[in-house]
Amino acid sequence: MKLDKASAERFTAERKRYFPPERNYLDAHVTLFHQLPAEHRKQLEIDLANEAGMLSAFTIDVPGLRFLGRGMAYDLSSPDTETLRARLATRWRELLGPQDSQHIRPHVTIQNKVEPAEARQLRDELEARFIPFIVRGEGLDLWEYRGGPWAHLRTFLFAANGEAVEGTQTALKC
Repeated sequence: MKLDKASAERFTAERKRYFPPERNYLDAHVTLFHQLPAEHRKQLEIDLANEAGMLSAFTIDVPGLRFLGRGMAYDLSSPDTETLRARLATRWRELLGPQDSQHIRPHVTIQNKVEPAEARQLRDELEARFIPFIVRGEGLDLWEYRGGPWAHLRTFLFAANGEAVEGTQTALKC
C-alpha cells in the first residue's frame, strides 16, 4: 500500500537507521500480498486499477509496536485496509499461495534479521517514547521480484488523489 509522503519518509528514515544495510533493499512499505503470479499481471493490474478507482484516501491508525523476535515493526490498524485486502484476496483466491491465503496483520517493518538482543534494545527504546499516530493510505503499489532487489512496476492512486501513475519498470508483490 502506498502511504502519504510524510509517513513514508518517516518510516523509511527509521528503516535506514535500524535495518541491517546489507539486507535493506527497499524503502519502508506495507505488504498486502507477498507473491502474486506474474503470468496474471494484466488481470492483477486491472483489478488494482478498479479497486483504486473506487476508493478515496483513508486514515490508518498506528496504535503500537510489534516485536518480531529479530526486529521491530509498527502495527497498523484500519478497517479500510482490511476490507480492501479481503476483497482482493477473494477475487484472487485461486492465485494465492499459502502465505497470502492467511489473514494478515498489516505493519511496517523498520528492523529485521538482527540478533534478538539488538531487537529487544530497539523495542525498549521505541516503547519508551511511542505515542500512537495516524498515517494515510493513498494507493496501491505493484512490485516485481528480480532475484534480489524488487522493481517498482506501477502505482494505482486512490480516486480522490488523481489518476494512476505508470511506473518505470516477474513474482509480483502488492
